Amino acid sequence: MNKEVKRVKTIDLELKDRLVSIQRVTKVTKGGRTFSFSAIVVVGNEDGVAGYGLGKANEVTAAIAKGVEDAKKNLIRVPVINGTIPHVQYAKYGGASVFLKPASEGTGVKAGGAMRAVLESVGVRNVLAKSKGSSNPHNLVKATFEALTELRDAYTVANQRSISLDKVFNG
Repeated sequence: MNKEVKRVKTIDLELKDRLVSIQRVTKVTKGGRTFSFSAIVVVGNEDGVAGYGLGKANEVTAAIAKGVEDAKKNLIRVPVINGTIPHVQYAKYGGASVFLKPASEGTGVKAGGAMRAVLESVGVRNVLAKSKGSSNPHNLVKATFEALTELRDAYTVANQRSISLDKVFNG
């Protein structure tokens, strides 16, 4: 399948960042252990644009700042229709599998941990989500973004098939 990722420029976007996970990592050297920090951060404007980034540094704040800068370089546009996603989507990254299902108004974001941060950053207000397999936050974020990049709205489907919007809905 030809995968076309919808990249977004960061000009004129008010992005909010959410820290998903931070870990202390250790490098063992001849002189002993050296500690540093690894942070995964999700940024989004809560209106269909989001990205994730990984930052590593010797201090927590520096790692988060690097993660935010990396996330701003990897922004994607996601179709959000009436506060939910357009259709059911399944994706897998490494050992993490995610399942996203549209929900009616008033349902809220039924998702856990890393998936919740991603979906709220995108601007999805009503969705049912399930993560299966690995609970590794890095792989969960990547699997969620994989699912979000594969979402297509009716206009995109009509353009790709070169048919009218009515034919998309009425066969």
